[in-house]
Amino acid sequence: MKFDVITIFPEMVEDYKKISIIARAHAKKLIQIKAHNLRKWTTDSHQTVDDRPYGGGFGMVLKADVMIKAIKSVTGKTKSKKTKVILLTPAGKVFTQNEAKKLAKSDRLIFVSGRYEGFDERISSFVDEEYSIGDYVLMGGELPALVMIETISRFVPGVVGKSESVAGDTFSKDGKNANILEYPQYTRPEVLKIGKKTMKVPKVLLSGNHAEIEIWRADQALNKTKKVRPDLINKEL
Repeated sequence: MKFDVITIFPEMVEDYKKISIIARAHAKKLIQIKAHNLRKWTTDSHQTVDDRPYGGGFGMVLKADVMIKAIKSVTGKTKSKKTKVILLTPAGKVFTQNEAKKLAKSDRLIFVSGRYEGFDERISSFVDEEYSIGDYVLMGGELPALVMIETISRFVPGVVGKSESVAGDTFSKDGKNANILEYPQYTRPEVLKIGKKTMKVPKVLLSGNHAEIEIWRADQALNKTKKVRPDLINKEL
């Protein structure tokens, strides 16, 4: 699967693809990540990508002519049905695990990263989707692009060692309890002493009784969800 990111900070993307699981997936050519410097499509000596907004206001706006040239150039003359151009913007629909699963069916995703006070609205007709990663404002679209790339990459066969790991992720499960948060996890040592505090692994996890362990995990996950994200609890529960 191919990921392209149009940005004025290509080093953020290039550095990211050198790390951990993403780096291994990239080396195995399971995924391909490429950054494109937006300034490449400017025509002036200062490589200007932004200008003052019409109508007044604070900040600078990314220029439509530069961004449209970049989008058209990166996309190429012939665009496959399985290629999507995605604009990262606070005004976009919220990116979720289900959206990631849908986008993972694409062959190529081209992310357009905004900066400053946003972008000239005229570029909207040159993108297929507009996404936000949450109801807050960042300084640019690079981090949202990387968040989406990492989430979507987990659905690409071979990127994550065991496919069961993806299927069991929070928000990845299907059915009635699809949005229940993940249960607590523990590993060695069995007894952990920090100063005067002693913390032990729950006995049920040491019992070897898998039926009881599954019941405990389900109960813990439900209680955690009720406490932390009650909005996720299905009405049927």
